[in-house]
Formats: sequence, structure tokens, C-alpha cells
Amino acid sequence: MPTYRQPGTVITDHRFSVPLDHADPAGEQIEVYAREVVAAGRERESLPWLLFLQGGPGGRSPRPVGRDGWLDRALDDFRVLLLDQRGSGRSTPADRHTLPLRGDAAAQAEYLAHFRADSIVRDCELIRRELLGQDGRWSLLGQSYGGFCVLSYLSYAPEGVREALVTGGLPGLRSTAQEVYRTAYPRVQRKVEAHYARYPEDVETVRAVARHLREREVRLPGGGLLTAEAFQAIGTILGAGSGSHNLHYLLEDAFLPGVPGGQLSDPFLAQIQGHLSYASGPLYAVLHESIYGQRSMSPRATGWAAETVRAEFPQFDVDRALAENRPVLLTGEMIYPWMFTTDPALAPLREAAELLAQREERPDLYDPRQLARNEVPVAAAVYHDDMYVDIGDSLASARAVRGLRTWITNEYEHDGLRVSGGRVLDRLIRLVRDEI
Repeated sequence: MPTYRQPGTVITDHRFSVPLDHADPAGEQIEVYAREVVAAGRERESLPWLLFLQGGPGGRSPRPVGRDGWLDRALDDFRVLLLDQRGSGRSTPADRHTLPLRGDAAAQAEYLAHFRADSIVRDCELIRRELLGQDGRWSLLGQSYGGFCVLSYLSYAPEGVREALVTGGLPGLRSTAQEVYRTAYPRVQRKVEAHYARYPEDVETVRAVARHLREREVRLPGGGLLTAEAFQAIGTILGAGSGSHNLHYLLEDAFLPGVPGGQLSDPFLAQIQGHLSYASGPLYAVLHESIYGQRSMSPRATGWAAETVRAEFPQFDVDRALAENRPVLLTGEMIYPWMFTTDPALAPLREAAELLAQREERPDLYDPRQLARNEVPVAAAVYHDDMYVDIGDSLASARAVRGLRTWITNEYEHDGLRVSGGRVLDRLIRLVRDEI
């Protein structure tokens, strides 16, 4: 196990072999990678473990440099394990290069069916027993989708958990993908309208870019097709605390001055590509709607829910907004089928993604009965103005988990854990331990 030092920390790499299908433990194995981080000088101490579950789906763990961000506070109390969830980072990657090696689209979809929270939790349990022993328990910290994984953990393996912390990630236990997006579009609209109120000049800039993209074909530096609808997806920036300001600065560089007929600038297109390309995390797009699919729900297939539900919100239609001289609304954390034709990182996975969208047989991810009798201390930060996770779903789930304590705040957006310098984590640690 390679070990190395960074400023104030000692880091050890771990690799684990786990079953692709936990129902067939003797079958195909995949590798899962995790990075152990401990405060320098404390590496030989018997510290409690904290497992960090990253947002996503398909998000690799943070790559820290010393005691940065929330990790600085965590290392005061814990030995931290940063997990690359299966398929992400250094954990047997699943992408446009590796997935076609498994065979046709049906074989790829069958493989990807094993990459949801239920499988991630079972990976974690194997890792826990290897690192802590059969009876050892660790604390959990779940950010965004990592919080979804925490509730799956508390549903099916609570015996492995000492305490659990969730930031911006309490899902609706029984919300279908269609219901999730039915509440998401109005939240996104409010964020976009607030942005336009702060930066009124951006209304015309967005309209000008949308018109430009309707009139000609524009390719991103990496070859992706920038359509008007793809440009709308830049609204996902607005879910971060500084998102509105960052979006304004991006739009400032949209057009090159002095070019007849208008020309989108290379800096603008490069930034757009950085925000819209899924090359660094294709599983986010491929698996995104499947994280809401459960066999006890109806409809059982997620069926491109964001695209289907969008028809109920005609105010997001680009052509209608341009024709009626209205502001063009941006979209948010939505995955659409056309993304698998415009993004070169996703195009080879289009057929597999279609099969996943139509898949009906998915295990339930949460056990409401177990959560109702939960005995693990749990604390959750619920962001009042969260664009990505519905506060109504979060509070309903908080009430459904016995003993869960919430901190509801509008001081931070969805990225509060990352930007707060450890303040969010400190608050939750004190809350879960009844210190406040």
C-alpha cells in the first residue's frame, strides 16, 4: 500500500477487490480504490474512521492537497477514507473506452445496472470489514448523492455505522424520477430569474447566444455540438453559491467584439465545454435518472423523465422565448437523451443509456421501515435554497428517519460543504453528538 506525505497529512492508497454483482460473490470481480488520509503525527493513533461518500452519481472522491477545506476539520477527529465509488476515478472506470469492451449495448446496460447506491453500500461493507474488522463501525459523511448512499446504508447495513452526516443530500424515499423533475423545473426557473434580476444585461446576452446557435452549427473545441438546448444546460452553474457571478463572467466573454455577424469567442467555448462535457464523469449522465428507480415505484422505468416532464413547462422552450421576446430560461441538473448525440464522451454509450432508461427491474434503494426504527445518530444540513435537491423531499425524509436532526440554512447553497472551510462539517458533528 503506497504511503506518502502532503502538508499536514499522511496518505495511504488502498485497493479492494469486490464482486461486480454482490448477489454472486464468486463471480466477476472489479477493483475499488480509496485514499486514506490522517493528520501528520497521528498516523499510529487508533482514530475512528470517517468514510466520505462523494456526490454524483459517478463522482470520484476529492483529490486533497494537505488539510484543505472540510478535510481540515475532519482530521481533528478522524482517520478519513475518500472512496472512488465503483466506476469512477481509479475504481475500474466505466466510460466510452471500457464499456464497449463488454459487448453490445445490452451487455453494457446489464453491467451498469450494478453501479447504484445498493452496490456502493455493499462495497463499503466489504471495505469496512477489511479495514476495521467484523465488528468495527465507522462514521459516514455523504455530500449530495453521497447522502442518498447514506440513507441506503442506514436502510440495509446500519450495523456498520457509528454516526452519519449528510450535506445537501436527503432524497425523497418514494419520489419517482418524474416527480423529482416536476419540482426541479420551478426551482431552476426561480434561480434563473434571480440571476437575471441581479445581472439584467445577461438577458439579452443569453438570447443573442441562443439565436446564434439556432442560425448556425457551432462546435466546441473538443468536437461536441453546441446547440441552443445544450447551451441552456449551463444553468447548472446556478446551483453553487457563487454560481450567478460565475455565470455572469462567463457570458461577458460570449462574443468577440468587432466581428461582423457575431462570433462566439474561443475562451467562451472552452469554458462552456468545461461545464457541459461529461468526459471526466460519464456515469453522471448515464446513471443520473436511474438513481431514482425502484421496483416498488410507479412508473418503474425512469424513461428519460427530465425530457418527458419538460413538456409540462413550455416556458423553457427556446424558440417560444425568442419568438415572444422573453428571457430564455436556462436548465439545471437535467440529463436529456440528445446529450448522447452532442457530447463525444457520451455518444458511444447512447444505446446502453436508452436501455437503462427503459429498465424496470431495479432493487429498492431505501427501506422506510428500517429507517423508521433507526438507532444510528444522524444529522443533516438541508439547504433552503438548494437548486438540486428539493427541500420538501429532504424534510419529509428527515421526518421518516428516526432520530435524524436537521440544520436548515440558507447561508450556503448545495456546495456548502466544499466552500465553508469546515464550518458545515463542524456544525453537523456537534449536532449529531448533541453538543448543540
